[in-house]
Amino acid sequence: MSDALFFFLLGGTLVGLLVYARNRFAGFAAQRGDDYADILPEFDMRKRLDGNMQCDGAIFGPFGRVTSTFQADFNVNWDKNTGTIDQFFRYNDGSTQERRWTILLDDKGGFDGLADDVPDRGRGIISGLAIIFRYRIDLPPEAGGHRLGALDCMYLAPDGTVVNRSQFRKFGFKVAELVATIKKKETT
Repeated sequence: MSDALFFFLLGGTLVGLLVYARNRFAGFAAQRGDDYADILPEFDMRKRLDGNMQCDGAIFGPFGRVTSTFQADFNVNWDKNTGTIDQFFRYNDGSTQERRWTILLDDKGGFDGLADDVPDRGRGIISGLAIIFRYRIDLPPEAGGHRLGALDCMYLAPDGTVVNRSQFRKFGFKVAELVATIKKKETT
């Protein structure tokens, strides 16, 4: 092996390790509940995600460009520590999607989330003004049918609006990102 090839491969390896370390320890995916433990207001899911809600958002592809926008109606109901979130999405291309989440709160500030397109229980934590939720999701066949890892983070704004940022990964590479706001639906 020539010296030039050796140093090229060594440099490529070092750059790869630096990118991995940045993403693992300093990027969006590195968030932990402790990062938000002392930041107010406290996010009470049963209070802030309850009743009829509206959601507006955008989905970004792997290169950071908007690939879709959407509006959604959420109907959220709680029975003690069990919540049901019925979601109805309307995308800018005219397509629609429905999903039902079942949320099971525990007594330690965590929760499990179940949905038909989530093959395993998702696991989340509520800490300070944030919810950090990790799960795997199966895309519908018309979207490729891939199974993606999801990191779904929600942050409570002072006015009660929930700011949602999610990243979806395949083999560790970000393939999509979602940014949305969720707020109580205004009654007239």
